Amino acid sequence: MDMVYHPLEDALILHMKLNVEYTVSDMAKNSNIEIDQARRATEWLLQKGDIRQSKPPQRILYLGPEGKKAKESGLPEQRLLRYMLDGIPTDTIRDRLKTDWGPAIGICRKNGWIRMDKGQPVITSYPDAIPDDVMLQLDWENGVAADRVNKSFSKRPGFVISKMSPAQYVLPSEETLKQAIQRQNQVIPKGINVEADTAVSYAARTHPLHDIISEIREIFVTLGFEEIHGRIVQPSFWNFDALFTPQDHPAREMQDTFYVENVRVDTNAINVEDVAKIHNECWRYTWDYNRATAPVLRTHNTCVTIQHLALTNPKDARMFSLGRVFRNEKPSYKHLVEFHQVEGVVVGQTVSLRDLMGIQREFYRRIGLKKVKFWPTFFPYTEPSLQSMVYNETLEKWVELFGMGIFRPEVTRPLGITRPVLAWGGGIERIAMMRYEMDDVREFYRNGLDWLRGVPIRR
Repeated sequence: MDMVYHPLEDALILHMKLNVEYTVSDMAKNSNIEIDQARRATEWLLQKGDIRQSKPPQRILYLGPEGKKAKESGLPEQRLLRYMLDGIPTDTIRDRLKTDWGPAIGICRKNGWIRMDKGQPVITSYPDAIPDDVMLQLDWENGVAADRVNKSFSKRPGFVISKMSPAQYVLPSEETLKQAIQRQNQVIPKGINVEADTAVSYAARTHPLHDIISEIREIFVTLGFEEIHGRIVQPSFWNFDALFTPQDHPAREMQDTFYVENVRVDTNAINVEDVAKIHNECWRYTWDYNRATAPVLRTHNTCVTIQHLALTNPKDARMFSLGRVFRNEKPSYKHLVEFHQVEGVVVGQTVSLRDLMGIQREFYRRIGLKKVKFWPTFFPYTEPSLQSMVYNETLEKWVELFGMGIFRPEVTRPLGITRPVLAWGGGIERIAMMRYEMDDVREFYRNGLDWLRGVPIRR
């Protein structure tokens, strides 16, 4: 069956050159449409495979005020050692360094370059090179990718400013452009032959569960969220450890989780030592790296969002992840081994639990669920935590849906995330059951033609 294209999709395609990179803002400007319309059309075209993402969002660093001062005058520790070699009195050095005096003394002592003798610094080993000095020689005017910058340098207060470069997209196929032009040039016939035979029509439709998934994706995109994607097979590090789940937690046993046997995978994380330290301190055991490298079929999509946050560390962001998850459970009328979840996060300096409840209320309103309330609960990686509940008119009772909360400091701090992070997640099949007034979740996967043909299409 031929795919149907929205005018917004054709507007984007017709203003894209082959294999030229565009951001969503570029495409909106070139097509003379609103940014939200361009964002929505971009998601549709990605799903159809007509465009592809050539560059993901990337965290770019620029020199902050302290970094610029260090580039002109030298690092605080460099200036301290230089003044000491020149024989300048300690009080004069302190006056020259001002607020840099404390950091300079601390760095030099930590590296064994000086020792303190009755409050006076004494050089013990003059370094041939200072590691962070190399960082100042990078091309900071045009920005530097975060993975090129030493962690110690980026953690210096005021040394770097972080910005997110937007994702870029390309039109890889000339055929896609030709088809869009043909759709624009179609001629409307001048007359209609009323005696002609009608075209043969074969009833066909998308699966009702697929419709719900598409609707949820559409709602979050129109609310300004960006969808992120991740692998189904994840290291235990991201699925559990990074989320402050102890290594002896029952959820990590084979009775609850599917593991890939006889394989170990790299965590691809730069924060392993910090995560290990918080586990050792808070859970009072010796954290085992081997357990963190055991690959699992992801049990939730939070592993996708937390990994993205750790790698990009945005100051402000709205992101969601939607996809299949797996639990080693016995199938029943309300449980499946494989099902779908949507999970999301909001990052911002001033975001609060009230904002999170507002987002959830708006989402439920758009999906058609009007009676909503929130109940205090416990989740391992959020504090405070809430359980959202909606009223099921068919069952005439309140039903639990999404869990939510604010990521605990034990989750965010080891990953270098300094701003509050609102998080939520929940199963999609449960929403679909309420929409289609079903009492057995397994019905979605039995493919009964009578039921599939009888479900009304929601517009």
